[in-house]
Amino acid sequence: MYTGRILSTGMNTDGKPFVAYRVSSRSFPNRQCLKFDGRAAIVPKEGFEKDVFESIYISYNCIRIERDMAIVSNGSQTDVIADKIALGMNIKDALAYSLLTMDYEKDDYNTPRIAAVVTSTDNEDEYESYIGIVNDKKILVEQVPYGKAAFISTYGSQVPDLVDFEAKDATSSAKFIFDEGTFANYEKPVTSCAAVFDGEWNIDIYNP
Repeated sequence: MYTGRILSTGMNTDGKPFVAYRVSSRSFPNRQCLKFDGRAAIVPKEGFEKDVFESIYISYNCIRIERDMAIVSNGSQTDVIADKIALGMNIKDALAYSLLTMDYEKDDYNTPRIAAVVTSTDNEDEYESYIGIVNDKKILVEQVPYGKAAFISTYGSQVPDLVDFEAKDATSSAKFIFDEGTFANYEKPVTSCAAVFDGEWNIDIYNP
């Protein structure tokens, strides 16, 4: 089954807040994930830099850490959400505002924008996690229940589905969303990354 880009967020089975992201692609498979301080980005592989002139949507920050929160998305809305959170907007409004104003991608597939945010605390009274999508027919932002994890994809069910996210750290989480557990059922994985909070946010990438 081909579901396109996939992201997941919430709490893993070890009770740690996390975000994870995977590029699955038929049109632009020559991409990789790079890790920087406080963020991860999707970029073309060496030798395929000109792909950005064929599609403006293939290179972007997919994970950012802002105010002890982790933001994950499949496009440039990552930065918009992070900027709104930096200005003090709450998670739900930051997601809804950014998805509404940026709208779905105007490519050949009307690719939906997906995004999620999770806080770093495991205190139930302070913890928050939301996941959202905008396509050509709807915008949806939903809360992920405390202690649970959910995932959403661009061409799959396009609603948040609960998942047992069994990876414990950033390295194993990047690999888990690439081709393990539930995610092994989805075709054409290209690259992935994840951030897990364990006293601090740790980011890692997986480029097969």
